[in-house]
Amino acid sequence: MAPGNTDIAAIERLVGTGVRERVYPGAVWALGDTEGTRAAGATGTLDPLGPTAAGDRRLPAPDTIFDAASLTKIIAAWACVGALWEDGVLPLDAPLATYWSEVDDRPLGTVTARELLTHTAGVPPHADLASHYGTEPGHIRAGVLGEVLHRPAGEAVEYTDRAALILGYLVEHLAGRPLDRVATSRIWRPLEMRDTRFGPLPTALAARCAPTEPDPATGVRLRGTVHDPSARLLGGVCGVAGAFTVRDDLARFLRRLLGAPSAAGGAEPGFGPAWVAESLAVHTGDLEPARGLFWHPAPGTHPTEGIYTHYGFTGTAMWVSAKRHRWAVLLTNKVYYSREREPLNTIRDTFRGLAFDA
Repeated sequence: MAPGNTDIAAIERLVGTGVRERVYPGAVWALGDTEGTRAAGATGTLDPLGPTAAGDRRLPAPDTIFDAASLTKIIAAWACVGALWEDGVLPLDAPLATYWSEVDDRPLGTVTARELLTHTAGVPPHADLASHYGTEPGHIRAGVLGEVLHRPAGEAVEYTDRAALILGYLVEHLAGRPLDRVATSRIWRPLEMRDTRFGPLPTALAARCAPTEPDPATGVRLRGTVHDPSARLLGGVCGVAGAFTVRDDLARFLRRLLGAPSAAGGAEPGFGPAWVAESLAVHTGDLEPARGLFWHPAPGTHPTEGIYTHYGFTGTAMWVSAKRHRWAVLLTNKVYYSREREPLNTIRDTFRGLAFDA
């Protein structure tokens, strides 16, 4: 049963409208609570302009894999930071240089993990790594960690992929392992998120993937290779983007946020309720837009409503509210048709209203 008086028929019409109006080729969605998924659906096709005359008319399904894009920031970087914070090895308010020798005597060493998580660290907003540092991952890392701050920390809220990239590097430093291995062992495996992983995906899994844009080099649509160019430069693994996931894995993740026990009882615990409570709260004071720790209040809502969200550029989105004990997921491959933010954002806002306001 759907929570409250949620109008499931209205959600199905809304998501279907996005297909009919070519906002995205296909979509899957779900909503629920701590106990599980209460309603779910799928519509559209995977690849209507595919290489065959009829394209790929398969209906998206619960096991359709989507390029998570910036949801990687949550399911990998944020979650791993939380695990290390709860371990007591990643203090949020100490300057990074006090426990990360790589940023000693660098401007970044003066900022804190909390400032990175709230996008108030003052790191440069530009995202084109290749034009600034070249294409070699080691040069990119050195350049990002050594860059002069764009403005003093705490002065403004400026969303930047740099924050997640730096936090991914920090997780690797503190854990002594690559980010993909930390995310797998600390977060995804304990939650039985079996279809969540960093790419590039093997051929069999790529066949289940909703394609995004054509590869600039080949003209073939990306399918199982990350859409984000910075993540591609870094081999597909970084805190910014690169994870691929399915609807039901995100449902397990969001249930964990609401307090559901880890599915694999004997595994490492990952993040817990203390990290969730710390994150789903405004940390930016009077600065706008309001931010939690990587999560932010959903557009069209007031922070006191307690509905937090994160979006992905490819067309992915998820919401959670500890106050209302609800979560919701809407996964699309919007960039298949366009990089324009509208009308997808309108669909997202309407979906959030239908899922949480009943």
